[in-house]
Amino acid sequence: MSKSRFAGITSRVLMLLAAGLQVMTYLSVLVNPSRIWIMTVFGLLFVPVSLLNAVLLVWAVKRLSKAFVIPFLALLPSVFFLGEYVQFPEGGRGPEVQGASDGHRTVRLISYNVGRFASSDAIPDWQDCSDSVAVFLRSCDADIICLQEVRSKDVESLKAFLSKKFRGYRAEYYMKVGKDGCFGNVTLSRFGAMDKGVVSFEESANMALFTDYVIGGRNMRVYNCHLESYALSLPTVVKSIGQRDREFIRRTEDRVKTSIARRQQQVDKILNDIGASPVEAFVCGDFNDNPMSYTYFKLSRGRSDSFVEAGSGFGATYSFAWPMLRIDYVLFPGRMHAVSHETLKVKYSDHYPVVADIVIPAGG
Repeated sequence: MSKSRFAGITSRVLMLLAAGLQVMTYLSVLVNPSRIWIMTVFGLLFVPVSLLNAVLLVWAVKRLSKAFVIPFLALLPSVFFLGEYVQFPEGGRGPEVQGASDGHRTVRLISYNVGRFASSDAIPDWQDCSDSVAVFLRSCDADIICLQEVRSKDVESLKAFLSKKFRGYRAEYYMKVGKDGCFGNVTLSRFGAMDKGVVSFEESANMALFTDYVIGGRNMRVYNCHLESYALSLPTVVKSIGQRDREFIRRTEDRVKTSIARRQQQVDKILNDIGASPVEAFVCGDFNDNPMSYTYFKLSRGRSDSFVEAGSGFGATYSFAWPMLRIDYVLFPGRMHAVSHETLKVKYSDHYPVVADIVIPAGG
């Protein structure tokens, strides 16, 4: 067999494998990973697999190879998903912003996982970090602030902190108390809560705190969600793989499977609660899952995504592996629309805060 023929066969096999991986990334949004857990991994690989197929497409075109059709066809559906990761600046939003004052109400929401005020290398001291976060959040001038992974010494200390640092806001929270203090979700708002509650999850410290408000004459509910994470230290995982620590790798695989199964159960509980609520729902928070996931697919159905509608640039919200991981969201009823979305790269946490301006139509 000649070298050129061998190279041609090898390149086509590589293209077919890359195309197959690309198809699996698309299927990851449809297949419940609690049944086939590996689908979550395929979803996480959407960006690098798409880049691989793009490179193969360019290479094939430059070589005038008919095999270009393989990566080309594999990439075609990605057109429908690319906007969930990156958005390009668009004109024409000015009239929508102007229309926001025409009997409508524009509400600014923030969703921010503060990492227990302990995830910042720049500000390692817990007190300094929490104070800096409070100053930053006040500067954003938001109407509703959804915080996840808030930690305090105890509930009384939390109440004092919120009262002192967030004057003009009303705080609703749900905290779990442990030996190292209390931690949970906090929703701050300039509106008085008409009702509040929590969707608790079995065998998990995570939760979804909800609050009901009347905004612009409309009743609406805001879910402040923190879904199950993998609770893994990447450096430890890499080190253990390098040392071929099979027991650690086995435990890690079990933990990943458990986390995936729990997250899907948590999504179902939130959706059941939304279904039983008579008011429209915002769903905000740290989903611990990317847009190519069953989690995002389920929670975003019937709702718009502030980044997709009004974002610009990369939407990643997690500092590790930027710009691949967008796991924090502001989702809102499809009748409304977003006029702005920003992911602010402040270094108080391993997450970046999401800030969105949503126009709520006038009416009762």
